[in-house]
Amino acid sequence: MDNIAGSKSSLTWAVHISVIALVVLWLLPTLGLFVSSFRTVEQISASGWWKAMVASEQNITMRAADPDDFRVAQGDLFVVDGNLFEEAGISGADISVWGTSSRSISAYTAGDTADLGDGETITVQADGSYVWSGNDEQMSGRGQRVFVTATTPPEFTLDNYRNMLFDPSNSEGMAKAFFNTLTVTIPATIIPILVAAFAAYALAWMEFPGRALLIAAIVGLLVVPLQLALIPLLKLHNDIGIGKGYLGVWLAHTGFGMPLAIYLLRNYMVGLPRDIIENAKVDGATDFQIFTKIILPLSFPALASFAIFQFLWTWNDLLVAKVFLIDATGQTTVMTNHIVELLGTRGGNWEILATAAFVSIAVPLLVFFAMQRYLVRGLLAGSVK
Repeated sequence: MDNIAGSKSSLTWAVHISVIALVVLWLLPTLGLFVSSFRTVEQISASGWWKAMVASEQNITMRAADPDDFRVAQGDLFVVDGNLFEEAGISGADISVWGTSSRSISAYTAGDTADLGDGETITVQADGSYVWSGNDEQMSGRGQRVFVTATTPPEFTLDNYRNMLFDPSNSEGMAKAFFNTLTVTIPATIIPILVAAFAAYALAWMEFPGRALLIAAIVGLLVVPLQLALIPLLKLHNDIGIGKGYLGVWLAHTGFGMPLAIYLLRNYMVGLPRDIIENAKVDGATDFQIFTKIILPLSFPALASFAIFQFLWTWNDLLVAKVFLIDATGQTTVMTNHIVELLGTRGGNWEILATAAFVSIAVPLLVFFAMQRYLVRGLLAGSVK
């Protein structure tokens, strides 16, 4: 009975589990970026995003209050007291070990007194409170540095997004990169769709010599690595006077996206009912009229499907933009390159990376959710008859 057509397979549960597992594995990196975008720099450095909801142990460098402003005379000594966590804006933390030198950050435990020499001492408690004492010469200048190892509670903040969106040093560059990315992405999505739609119609419904060879060549171009054509194509752009600019990057994205666009649209158009096209020709319609009045409206799922892919590829692209667009002045910097610049040369500032990543995916998410109902219909085009 298991082989009867229309009956459910006994392995359906395995398929469902496999799909769920793949979805989870795909979403984990995105979830990690999302959680990290709300964490502080110290917590990102101390523990992974999967520990964001539990207390974490981290090394923190703090400084006591400036003695010139807060010292109080007690006999022959001057004393400065306070709380390291309150002055650093940290709440709910507990110190386990601490030190006065970066080479020995665990020299003392909470409650111990450190001898700083010449009668100068400092005592640090588990809750961050401290008492620092010394003579008149010692109790001047900047506050004593204290290196502590503390267990801090989970902390989430919107400061990363405020700095990214409203800090002039970051927001102005991000806004320019946002509009530059739109300037690249929209034409680089529309141009290949227009050209590929005409080519797909010709390969699907028009008889001419060499059509099969053209289809085979297009299928072969699908497996050509993009990196293989970057340098020759850039040399061609320089030879014909295009150089680095928006026109060059539009043509590059068009060329790299054309094989998939033609293949996808041609498979969809081949599956359309032949009777509709033949009846239109009997009524006197030209190929152009058939294409614009019949084929394009019926092919909208395939067009939307490729538009999603092309938009996501060009929006998230860094390599093609680096080769064909980025100039020395940075006036055409796209968002992916701007994010790399925000990270700096040492690869730090992970909170900026996570925040900028989610700022940059806002538009692709809107495009995907607006057109995702056409995605499966377009991808399955031509798979069954």
